[in-house]
Amino acid sequence: MQNNSDCDQPQITSLEEIGWDKEWDLIFSPYKGPYISGRVATAHKTKYDVLIPGEIISLPISGVMRSKNLHPVVGDFVVILNQDPTSRMIVSILDRRTCLSRGGAGESTGEQILAANIDTAFIVTDPGMDFNISRIERYLLIVRSSGAEPVIILNKTDTCDDTTSKINEIHTELGHIPVVAISALQKNGLDQLKEYLKPGKTIIFLGSSGVGKSTLMNALSGFNLQQTGSIREDDGKGRHTTTVRHLIVLPSKCSLIDTPGLREIRIWTAEDQVEELFQDIIRIARGCRFSDCSHQQEPGCAVRQAIDNGELLESRLERYRKILKEMSFEREKAEIGLKRFEKKKFKGISQLAHELHESPKWKAQR
Repeated sequence: MQNNSDCDQPQITSLEEIGWDKEWDLIFSPYKGPYISGRVATAHKTKYDVLIPGEIISLPISGVMRSKNLHPVVGDFVVILNQDPTSRMIVSILDRRTCLSRGGAGESTGEQILAANIDTAFIVTDPGMDFNISRIERYLLIVRSSGAEPVIILNKTDTCDDTTSKINEIHTELGHIPVVAISALQKNGLDQLKEYLKPGKTIIFLGSSGVGKSTLMNALSGFNLQQTGSIREDDGKGRHTTTVRHLIVLPSKCSLIDTPGLREIRIWTAEDQVEELFQDIIRIARGCRFSDCSHQQEPGCAVRQAIDNGELLESRLERYRKILKEMSFEREKAEIGLKRFEKKKFKGISQLAHELHESPKWKAQR
């Protein structure tokens, strides 16, 4: 296989530089003989760029993995059959410690895995035109559901006159989430991120197109690792440049994963995280007269009383309702998709049995 890197980055001399540790050693221990491990840097349609000590190699997955619909994602540690350099392939995915996913985009059902083995997620937003509490809230849900730690990055502070009010709004609406205000373009405030950029750690960048994720990655690395676009005059946003998720290793041996802007942030399986994020509403609701209170017109509703008293924002309750409704819809959609799959599978088996029954060889044996 030929080396195939989408961008220049430091080569690694050991997997420990990109997060490997003794726990991964234990997980990998059943593989003996001609097997080595590596980490997926980029996932293409049919091949994967994988980091191994000294190089980046482009590999397909095995036929068994394809038949089982097992596809690695960026950040995965994988098992590589290494008998012959010309026929190396990925044969397995090591168990993921964290898994960042969302509900399938568009008309698709089920789970779409975005990246794996993430330690921290930088939720990047513009405190100006892109600022949207509801969107940030959804990012928080999928990040917390993954097992990673969220940090909200207010980028482009050089174009916003009142960043402090945005930080206060985040804390009022979403609780005490770490919030860092920076300007990646001007390289202001980047020192605040050093505590997260530790060797062996992996950070993913999430956010809408044009909020400056690639500019921030370039600023943190000191190199032009990712292409960036100019600013559009009509809305002040940067032009979208990242088209695939890609893992980059900094000279400090911290791994960064850039992502394209997500048009849809569908909640997949985040029931526990919804309760955590909206624990104030859940706590207040315990005081409602009726256990099945919908918090609309029922008498003795503690939630409505809290809104009237100014203790709870109406907009927060509406977002809570919307997320619960969406999660219920996603579950129903997934169940319908499973039923369709089972129906299609049974139809295929019945058709095969009919063809076998009508075959000349089968008729000759009757």
